[in-house]
Amino acid sequence: MLNIVQDIDNRVPVKHVLISVSDKTGLDAFIPALLAACPGVTVYSTGGTYTAIRSLLTPGQLPQLVAVSDYTGQPEMQGGLVKTLDFKIYLGILSETYNDAHQADIRRLDAVPIDMVVVNLYPFKNTVAVAGVTPEQARTNIDIGGPCMVRASAKNYLRVASVTDPADYPRLADELAAQHGTLGLDTRFYLMKKAFAHTADYDTAIASFFAKVAPETVLNTYSLH
Repeated sequence: MLNIVQDIDNRVPVKHVLISVSDKTGLDAFIPALLAACPGVTVYSTGGTYTAIRSLLTPGQLPQLVAVSDYTGQPEMQGGLVKTLDFKIYLGILSETYNDAHQADIRRLDAVPIDMVVVNLYPFKNTVAVAGVTPEQARTNIDIGGPCMVRASAKNYLRVASVTDPADYPRLADELAAQHGTLGLDTRFYLMKKAFAHTADYDTAIASFFAKVAPETVLNTYSLH
């Protein structure tokens, strides 16, 4: 049975933010602006993004940064293959404010509703633009968790801001500062449209690359057992 939503909030306070980015451009300005506009905000992050954000915080701000693995209770898979694909994460992204069952699930798992997801994807286009790139080099740069988070947060634009473009950081920082740490539905809808265009372009790039790869090239890439 589909969830058909009627009641939502126009302006949503940003209290819990999930950040996992390949391109860390702009974080040095956005993170301080986010913490200044949203007092008490908690940032959940992974891998290299966690390290980059940690370097931007003062000692007093460090408790506001939480590793996703600490939040979920699940360590990252070797090579970072699985970091965010966890029920607790997606419950936080997809839950609806005025759905009693969703809120009961959040309490049951001691989870939090995630209000903003900041994600950009592995650089697949840049990888395959290099002359002589192998199918294996291309394959390993296919992002899985990133598109899932982007699509989930964009689907729930009713409550969640899905941020995929560092060029939007200044706009968001300005709105958060001017609107007491909240984002409006118009902004979330704008971000949703960009998010789905982003994942569509990403999937098209993958399909286009592998459509040109001959089967014998794949067979010759690996040692078959």
